[in-house]
Amino acid sequence: MASDPKTIPQSGPLSAEANQAAALAAYGGVLTVDLDAIIANWRKLEKTAVPAECAAVIKADAYGCGAEQVSRALSKAGCKTFFVATIEEARKVRAAVPEPTIYVLGGYFQNTGEHYAKINCRPVIGDLNELAEWDVFCRRTGWNGGAAVHIDTGMNRLGLTLSDAQAIIPRINAGDHGITLVMSHLVSAEQLNSPVNARQLAAFRSIASEFTGVPAALANSSGIFLGAPFQFDLVRPGAALYGVNPTPEADNPMQQVVDLKARIVQIRNVERGETVGYGGTWTARRPTKLAVIAVGYADGYFRAASSNDGTRGAEVIVAGKRCPVAGRISMDLIAIDITDLPPNAARRGHMATLLGDGITVDELAHHFGTIGYEVLTSLGHRYARVYKGGNVVEPLVKPESVQAAEPPPSLPSVEQPANPPRLPS
Repeated sequence: MASDPKTIPQSGPLSAEANQAAALAAYGGVLTVDLDAIIANWRKLEKTAVPAECAAVIKADAYGCGAEQVSRALSKAGCKTFFVATIEEARKVRAAVPEPTIYVLGGYFQNTGEHYAKINCRPVIGDLNELAEWDVFCRRTGWNGGAAVHIDTGMNRLGLTLSDAQAIIPRINAGDHGITLVMSHLVSAEQLNSPVNARQLAAFRSIASEFTGVPAALANSSGIFLGAPFQFDLVRPGAALYGVNPTPEADNPMQQVVDLKARIVQIRNVERGETVGYGGTWTARRPTKLAVIAVGYADGYFRAASSNDGTRGAEVIVAGKRCPVAGRISMDLIAIDITDLPPNAARRGHMATLLGDGITVDELAHHFGTIGYEVLTSLGHRYARVYKGGNVVEPLVKPESVQAAEPPPSLPSVEQPANPPRLPS
């Protein structure tokens, strides 16, 4: 087991274990990320999608799990392609993994070409203007790092329209186009019987077939489980890697990745009829013992999981038993009812489990009134973060060490036109 060096000291006169224990004492909660579980999830998805390549979406700091740590672990496991949302995210991932292909989903903007070239990553282009701007940069500098083309087949968010995509087919067929991937995004992949899936598949299959020699990608996490027709040449799972159920109509095939524990800061007794928390919305129906835990909505434990006199909220595990939240969740604290625990089973300083030991990301999402994606990406930075598995005992690669990789050629300053020309059809 290793810990994020930004939070846990790794050197000093004490042993690593003593340093870690001392550091954890300064935090109210401990967020543990199981990198071996992420690797196991990736391998399961890879096996499900054979012979397609299995990439990994690690945007939003790998859904809150740590993009640098996750990318290094998955790269060692054999993952060769990663997707992020922004160039800044790509820069951090490139510092951790010098070799894999990195696609940036946010697209291409004027004067960003040198940023892509410097770290050798590829834009996902979703508009003809973007494509023209990228084309100008490549022609003027000789950069040939590649790019993906995103085609909209029904999301109505990002992507070329089908007619715009059709218009650039002559360019693709002419060769030397620099397009390394054609992709689209499913609207309702988690709904097995949604008619939208079939419509998108038909539209994408038709247009992708005209991108001669260019690999195609359609399936996200849930899309992988729609079957081989959706898998094409590459699949790009995201949330499933981190334990979110990609098949909500069936049991979760993924391993749990994140464990969250928080410290009990006080044990107190309240009499029958007393209220607990802001607004006095929860009333003790018996003499009640409470444990107050040092986590709140500022840490990503949503206020929506509160309880009141008419509604039961989320549960927390203490001494192996589920205990209900009592009253409103506040910014820094949660009160839970531990009356039914044996005497002295919970004490000040003990840790309670908010996520893990049977409490899944999807269960917590239900109490939060949201989806697992938001639960993971909302987990705060006031936790001590601990990583286990994935050979993380080695220190993270520092940004300056990226120079060890083959550097891209020095590129001249490029003046992009204010209104780049439309590409010829």
